Amino acid sequence: MKYVKPLRLFEQMLKRKVSKRGRFLGLDVGDKYVGLSISDPKNKIASPLSVLLRKKNTIDLMAEDFRSLISEFNLEGFIVGYPFNRQQNAADAVQVKLFIDDLSATKKLEDMKYAYWNEGFTSKGVELLLNPLDLHPVEYKTILDKFAAVGILQEYLDNANRKVNLKANVLRPIIN
Repeated sequence: MKYVKPLRLFEQMLKRKVSKRGRFLGLDVGDKYVGLSISDPKNKIASPLSVLLRKKNTIDLMAEDFRSLISEFNLEGFIVGYPFNRQQNAADAVQVKLFIDDLSATKKLEDMKYAYWNEGFTSKGVELLLNPLDLHPVEYKTILDKFAAVGILQEYLDNANRKVNLKANVLRPIIN
């Protein structure tokens, strides 16, 4: 796996023919689960996809799951939630880095690119929406992880599309 700066990853996707452009997979990495979201084919809207059980001894199986998703959805890259607003060595940050390192070590995703995106308080925001629903704990956690991944990916898509559109508008001559 290869790290690419977030906007660069989006720009690389835009350089392809429209029919060859891939989608993005959002990841919310937790200690037990990885929430997944997927962008639409135009890379404008993020939707919940699934949750993978995360165990150290199943990283090879997870890599195979990711390979299947890459093929099924023609994935361009992974947008991985990262807690930039905390200290670099915070447990959550280390957890995300270790997950990416473990996934890379399988050598099953060597062509896949990924970028980190600030996860901010995506889980907190989803928690506030879910708390009044009185869900079963397993259902609650599954929905929380998927929708936290949606929040991460949607923020990335909004930001990248806004910056690309801004660049296009600045470069376009003004006609009166």
